[in-house]
Amino acid sequence: MGCDRVGWGGEAMRWAKAAGRGERRADLGMRIARATLIGAVGAFAKAVTAVLNRTTVYNSETLLRLVSSRPRGTPLLTVSNHMSTLDDPLMWGFKGFPTMDARLQRWVLAAEDICFKNSLLSYLFRLGKCIPITRGAGIYQPHMNEALQILSRGEWLHSFSEGKVSQERVPIRQLKWGTASLIVRSPVTPIVLPIVHSGFDKVMPEKQFLFWKRPLLPLCNKEVRIIVGDPLHFDIHSLKQTALSVSRKENEKEELRGWPTLHPDGLEEVPQRWLYSTISHKIQCAMERLRTRI
Repeated sequence: MGCDRVGWGGEAMRWAKAAGRGERRADLGMRIARATLIGAVGAFAKAVTAVLNRTTVYNSETLLRLVSSRPRGTPLLTVSNHMSTLDDPLMWGFKGFPTMDARLQRWVLAAEDICFKNSLLSYLFRLGKCIPITRGAGIYQPHMNEALQILSRGEWLHSFSEGKVSQERVPIRQLKWGTASLIVRSPVTPIVLPIVHSGFDKVMPEKQFLFWKRPLLPLCNKEVRIIVGDPLHFDIHSLKQTALSVSRKENEKEELRGWPTLHPDGLEEVPQRWLYSTISHKIQCAMERLRTRI
């Protein structure tokens, strides 16, 4: 019986090693597929943004520095306006940016109903480091936890916090609170970098082409401007202390939605709303100041 136990143990060990090799091969295959896809999409973005259109980028050195050499373990959260369906990846295609480097490329929150409509699109957008977000499902939907994992690893995440494409030349709209909730809930508070751009609405117009339809390919010889702002730093501990002082009596008329209590701080829904609103407003104001410079 002793020999039998040794035999079964050896067999289990061989199965474990084989499974480990299989997982490593699958992981390697995924990395190769991701690098190939991001390299191809990055080359496309370079061609459209840096070659076929006239693109000017202001303060690009700040974005380059934070993407490639920020402190280890510190997440980066970029936030921008949303003017076309091709803002991402085109806004990263300017000269000098490592658009084709899969290791340095951003993760991005993407609309589930557009980018993940079928299994093929889901596979491609997943390879492209996109996280599906269900519009209207709230800031505590399951995929937001995946975004938190990205930030907890110190990686770069991008958010179009206005929540939809708009090609009107209007002030920055009130931001959705999902981005603010990520800033608050992240184990390490991310560096927040506002970015505002113009011109991609001309490169990929929504309703200004033949038969009022979007063109099949990006248009050329358009003027594109990208303004990178200065990093925003949030003292989450101090903000939470202020939020805790918010009196429920002052907000007793608000309709509560049953949000979970934030641990370990014990923030209930009303203080959370104040916190997310305050952070969102600060980012919105920073973006609006950039917009007025375009």
